[in-house]
Amino acid sequence: MRKQRFIQLAAGLLLAAAPLLVPTAAEAAQALRSLVNVEGVRENQLIGYGLVVGLHGSGDSTQVKFAGQSVDNMLKQFGVKLPTGSSTRLKNVATVMVSAVFPPGYRKGQTIDIAVSSLGDAKSLRGGTLLLTPLRGADGEVYALAQGNLVVAGLSAQGASGSNVTVNTPTAGRVPNGATVEREIESDFDTRPTVRLSLKRPHFQTATNIVQTINRRYGEIASTRDATSVDVMAPENPTQRVAFVASLEGLQVDVGEATPKVIFNSRTGTVVIAEGVRVRAAAISHGALKVVISEAPQVSQPAPFGRGDTVVTPQSQISVEQDAPRMFKWPAGASLQSIIDTVNSTGATPDDVMAILQALDQAGAIDGELIVI
Repeated sequence: MRKQRFIQLAAGLLLAAAPLLVPTAAEAAQALRSLVNVEGVRENQLIGYGLVVGLHGSGDSTQVKFAGQSVDNMLKQFGVKLPTGSSTRLKNVATVMVSAVFPPGYRKGQTIDIAVSSLGDAKSLRGGTLLLTPLRGADGEVYALAQGNLVVAGLSAQGASGSNVTVNTPTAGRVPNGATVEREIESDFDTRPTVRLSLKRPHFQTATNIVQTINRRYGEIASTRDATSVDVMAPENPTQRVAFVASLEGLQVDVGEATPKVIFNSRTGTVVIAEGVRVRAAAISHGALKVVISEAPQVSQPAPFGRGDTVVTPQSQISVEQDAPRMFKWPAGASLQSIIDTVNSTGATPDDVMAILQALDQAGAIDGELIVI
């Protein structure tokens, strides 16, 4: 009982003196809202299957069998029965997948944007209208209904000779405010005794700093059990709880120093070296051996009235080239800038940089985490 009165008193003081509780931002501090997510307040994904009509002959072809079946099923709902054995062939209809993001806290009647993407072989969705499509969540329940005219940024045009021009992607579009929320997603945000803050990047020091910053401002109301989350005691009154969390998000928290990373993208050749990467004393030699074999066959032609035969004589030329040796040494504790300057001075390519840094990591001479994506 005493703890609840303390929380309510702290919340009341917070609302009365909010302008006085804004801390001075430290050099390495960030707002708490950029470091954590509030558990129970998150987005949810919705998906549905529907039909886009009104296309100018750019819909699904007859090769898409489920397009005709979908049209048949839709017509049956309106009492239209097709002859037995007939198949629906429409070029003005396209089958699509509809996706949307259900924002946290949305109520019945509010609208959300939807994305529409072609599922069959339609050439363009430009000018089409999405028919009423139920959007379901991961649990299979319908949470929103979508319908509306598509906004397509892409364009596709084709001539009689087969020449065509395509700009952007004409088979995907959006419908602003195209879905209406029909079912609310329940949350325990206003019923739990505590508010849980989940770190976007788990870090023991960051979690500790968050607890210390909150307790320094509002008393001993925050605690943590790991590097992933922080539990904060919050007022029971929903209005006070919302105001309390809003004030928490504005706190400035020192971020724990993360392990410096070196990121390789082997598909694109991208190398990213984060600030703080250091190397121990090491000597590196990097070079390449290139062997070139070229064939230049020659034709041997006998003299006029001679009795010889025309023959082809192969001639091979082999050359071996070796780059000048590139050997350089990094002193212990070399910084990011010295690494870049040294590697660039050798004319190394991104592949060379990846090979050099991977070798340094295997030798245990790099202070940082090596990640290949």
